[in-house]
Amino acid sequence: MNNYHNNKQGAPRTHQDPTRNSYNKMNTERNDTLIYALGGLGEVGKNMYCFEHENEILIVDAGVRFPEDNLLGVDYVIPDYGYLVKNNRKRKVLVITHGHEDHIGGIPFLLKSVDIEAIYAPAFAVALINKKLEERKMLRSVKLIEINDRSSLKMNYFTCGFFNTTHSIPDSLGILINTPNGRIVTTGDFKFDLTPVGNNADYQVMAYMGQIGVDLLLSDSTNSGVEDFSISEKKVAQEILDIMKKTSGRLIVATFASNVYRVSQILEAAVACGRKVIIFGRSMENVVTIGRKMGKIKVGEQHFLSIDQLSTTPANKTCIVCTGSQGEPLAALSRIANGTHRYIKLIPGDTVIFSSSPIPGNGASVNQVVNKLFRAGANVLTKSVLTNLHTTGHASQEEQKLMLQLIKPKYFMPVHGEYKMLKQHKDTAIETGIPRENIFTCANGDVLILRDHKVYESSFRIPADDIYVDGNDISGVSTAVLKDRKILADNGLVAVIIAIDSKDNKVLCKPVIVSRGFVFIKDSQGLLKEAEMIVYDALNEKMKQRTTFSDLKNTVRGSLEPFLYNKTHRNPIVIPVIINSKSAMQAMAQARAARMAGKRIPRNNVAPAAEKQEKAE
Repeated sequence: MNNYHNNKQGAPRTHQDPTRNSYNKMNTERNDTLIYALGGLGEVGKNMYCFEHENEILIVDAGVRFPEDNLLGVDYVIPDYGYLVKNNRKRKVLVITHGHEDHIGGIPFLLKSVDIEAIYAPAFAVALINKKLEERKMLRSVKLIEINDRSSLKMNYFTCGFFNTTHSIPDSLGILINTPNGRIVTTGDFKFDLTPVGNNADYQVMAYMGQIGVDLLLSDSTNSGVEDFSISEKKVAQEILDIMKKTSGRLIVATFASNVYRVSQILEAAVACGRKVIIFGRSMENVVTIGRKMGKIKVGEQHFLSIDQLSTTPANKTCIVCTGSQGEPLAALSRIANGTHRYIKLIPGDTVIFSSSPIPGNGASVNQVVNKLFRAGANVLTKSVLTNLHTTGHASQEEQKLMLQLIKPKYFMPVHGEYKMLKQHKDTAIETGIPRENIFTCANGDVLILRDHKVYESSFRIPADDIYVDGNDISGVSTAVLKDRKILADNGLVAVIIAIDSKDNKVLCKPVIVSRGFVFIKDSQGLLKEAEMIVYDALNEKMKQRTTFSDLKNTVRGSLEPFLYNKTHRNPIVIPVIINSKSAMQAMAQARAARMAGKRIPRNNVAPAAEKQEKAE
């Protein structure tokens, strides 16, 4: 793998705990158990936590993070697997806590780079992973083993047991890891719901682990800033049912496809109100299909509509369940709001329910969709202090305290959260009685040492930078590529087409300059004509001596970039196109004549000459 983003050993941490001193850090010894994260610290998503002892590495989760707006053209952000690649000879096993994308989305990329002996995952996650690997034709690349709360995993140095937790997806597990140096518990994503829709959490098992002694706890920090307990999923179900009973027109409900329990309750509420259901959105369709197959969604085929039946079913007997609750531009709800959906056109009186809360950063996109829905005459209901249309799947402060009191760890490492969340979780742990010096707020790549039931910070650090995935290429989009995309978005592009005769070492005619996204050509004829002369004079001067194509390109950029910045205070990307052929003269003359006549220059105007070029670079 190459093109890693700032992939350097010992790169600076994304955050530093000011309460710790560097002189307290320890060197690793042969019999130490190492704990480190390749993703999930200082961020929400990309969860990947590793436990290493001698020649074995136990990996917990392999997720992705979805890119921010500034990562133009990036599909996923994954961890840097470089350290695991270097240690490919070591035995590696992957354990999955549950089936959300930020915990399983990186599996196909991991398998392309790293030798994994087997993947152990709970039932619903197994179904989602199978679907993911089947789409990529990778099913045979790894052994996939289903686990539950009664399963155990034995390696040479690690022994794992599992316990049920409550989350927004079925079959979520926490893990008890026994190592030669002590006992570790990682919660995975969890919440405490005293009236859950699915299985209850194993309170007794957690309390028992606390009684026998846990050395280190890794616990979910996503909602560390939220006080009190989160509301129960059953309250949300009752709220949605009440709204459906009162709604007389067509109903459109948008939620997270991965929130299987919520989707199940929406479908059951629709059936209870005598409505037929139709699903839109690929991820929603996949989850409903898998959920019904596994018995997590208990709604029969007779309650679903086909696309052909949708137009003939009365509005008050229809419920549309779709993706797009985060304002994603290509999701079903956004296309409905824009009026571009193939099968659904909004009509005044439609009721749209957002059974979700905007993820930080998505607020503007969601508001835009909501405004378009209102403009089309729909009634839009979102989560507010007056409506319980959504509840989180992550523990709030009081639930985090309960987990800490049940497990009673000697040492604590908050995980899965931005630094603010990790710090808030640390403060919560201090309130429950864990000594400040026994809490570690780490960054991706920081290494903790578990040695004889005590935890220390290591002076050793693992490269753990982000890898930007474009398509299915896991080599990573380099920083230079992202910089170019940003420049293109902000300043546009200028192409300079030059015809030369390398045998006579001269420029055959004035260059032709074509811009895209830089200036409006019709209003900038004087600027472009002056730019052509600047480049032409610079090239003539340069070609008084023997030169190379690379020198000519540098001459074009060196003369044109300062001129354009001085005139416009913008820095477009300048691309010189050098055509080494006398036959290019005619095409160049035509292009100039067309531009002077105020016509738009065809994109393929110089193609015939380019096809005959003797040399080009």
